[in-house]
Amino acid sequence: MAVMNIINIKDTSNKLFYIGGVVRDELLGIKSFDVDITYAGDAIEYCRGFGDVIQENPEFGTVRVKVDGREVDFASTRSESYPHKGHLPVVEKIGCSLKEDVLRRDFTVNALAKSVSTGEIVDYTGGLEDLKNKKLRVLHDESFIDDPTRIIRALKFSVRFGFELEEHTRRLQEEYLSDINYDMSYKRVKKELIETFSLNSNLAFEKFINENIYKLVTENDVKFTDVNIEKLVNDYNPEYVWLVYAGVIKDLSRLPLTKIEKKILDDIPQKVLRNDFEIYKAFENVRIETVLLYAILKDEASARRYLDNLRNVKISVTGEDLQKAGIKPSPKYQEIFDEILKQKLENPQISRCDEISLVEKYK
Repeated sequence: MAVMNIINIKDTSNKLFYIGGVVRDELLGIKSFDVDITYAGDAIEYCRGFGDVIQENPEFGTVRVKVDGREVDFASTRSESYPHKGHLPVVEKIGCSLKEDVLRRDFTVNALAKSVSTGEIVDYTGGLEDLKNKKLRVLHDESFIDDPTRIIRALKFSVRFGFELEEHTRRLQEEYLSDINYDMSYKRVKKELIETFSLNSNLAFEKFINENIYKLVTENDVKFTDVNIEKLVNDYNPEYVWLVYAGVIKDLSRLPLTKIEKKILDDIPQKVLRNDFEIYKAFENVRIETVLLYAILKDEASARRYLDNLRNVKISVTGEDLQKAGIKPSPKYQEIFDEILKQKLENPQISRCDEISLVEKYK
């Protein structure tokens, strides 16, 4: 993909640059949907001169403009600092130099810029060499202290692109993970976990556990599981892929979970299910993610039996049928339904007539 053709802008100032992932992806020969366009100066003031401004955010120096019928986001060059380590940075200056702007990035491979007008690659940090060698290198020694989510982003890039941490960066990561400051933005941690585990990769999970990255989330020890989570996800296609992986940690109390996500975790049976009836009753009203987490944490065979064989078993007898048979409404109804269900789990070919016949035994 030629990023030069993304937008049709005549930049006579030579101050417009593509920065970050779009430049990295172009150099890797990968199609990119994440286009960052930066103006070396005040982007808001610049964009007012050539397009229909849709939205401005002066606090961060960003602006959305309609160009050639499409909406395009522009950012001013800016410098940042982290007065509260582990949380969002504070903008120090809008309209700084291009070099100051790229130095706030996470890794050298994401600090590359490309001139919109000339196509020249601007590399202040050695990103081209690291890209060639598939190495992830932070831009300064306090990078992970400033923003611990960069550790998860490194994991994501290692899986997506086959990158590895260069040696000094690896030591910095290990040092941070050995003495974590848990006062961090867990909203951002969750976002990175979602993006990383949504790749559905056993490799990502293996690195997450074996390299102690999970310690960003919990102080408890977590062991690697032999269950092939990637295959489980491919076989059953859950909506919350990230939670099927992250749920193995068990303690996700630091993450801002939704009600649905909390229920997925709360519904995981704590006991070993001994027979088809117990399996069915445990899973009949839960989400598929709960079943998959039981497969990973407790018993894969039982979970797969439910998903492959048992979950479509339904009895057709209703309370109205019991009343027609002369059985008065009472808690006994549930006992009857359960007994019929047990019979049908043993023999799914049982017909409705067979079920009605079973009802007769309870008159």
